[in-house]
Amino acid sequence: MSDTLGTTLGTALERLVADDGAAVLVALDFDGVLAPLVDDPTASRMTPATRAAVDGLAALVRGAMHGTAGRARLAFVSGRDLEDLALRSLPPAGAYLVGSHGAQTGHATADGLDAVPLELTPEQADVLAALTAALDAAVVGRDGAWVQRKPSAAVLHTRQAGPDDTAASVAAADQAAARLGLDAMHGKDVVEIAVLHTSKGEALERLRTVVARDVDASVTRVLYAGDDTTDEKAFAVLGAGDVTVKVGPGETLATHRVADSDGVAAVLDRIAELLAP
Repeated sequence: MSDTLGTTLGTALERLVADDGAAVLVALDFDGVLAPLVDDPTASRMTPATRAAVDGLAALVRGAMHGTAGRARLAFVSGRDLEDLALRSLPPAGAYLVGSHGAQTGHATADGLDAVPLELTPEQADVLAALTAALDAAVVGRDGAWVQRKPSAAVLHTRQAGPDDTAASVAAADQAAARLGLDAMHGKDVVEIAVLHTSKGEALERLRTVVARDVDASVTRVLYAGDDTTDEKAFAVLGAGDVTVKVGPGETLATHRVADSDGVAAVLDRIAELLAP
């Protein structure tokens, strides 16, 4: 076992994949976990280590007929739009995908992404249009701040903006959310405002049920790794038997921590070792 993990995390992983009939869901955030954070979101890619670890674990799960490996599933849970997540992560066939903090779901097949359609009501579409217009106005004249459009949300990005422009645009975004009766989710250099109530925690709880049904198990144990404030909602819903991993520094509800993406790769490699026949 890699020294990167430490005894406590290593023991937790052994319990996670115990061959007792339970299903196992290995769920991972993308940015900051499998891929280092970068200024340009379109340039985000897994590191060589996480790419190899994800593909190795997925191949093991696909090839398993019996034991815990046959009851294990892989998922990517991200704030990214579902199609963008699939494009950047290149998920292995069989993986579940959750985008837009739970508003979008689908899974990867050998032929590409099989997405569940997302439809807004006319009222929600009107609110989204008003929200997007307000955020567009918030970044006018503020260098480095920009607005990303999603099917059910608009996102203010400030990673490349200066302190004053960041503060002003974030304040304007918060005001727009309050005016429209919406919640503003603050993450690392982003403010995401959605017209649908979602969270990564709710998405994980749904996935837990889906996986148990998929593999005909009575219970699903979950590992979740995340790095941002939005991942705390996922950590909050997980409990005994689950494994929560914070990637990087900062206060957290997670019970374990690794430093970076290399640490995440070590976790995935160890899970694969434990699942291997």
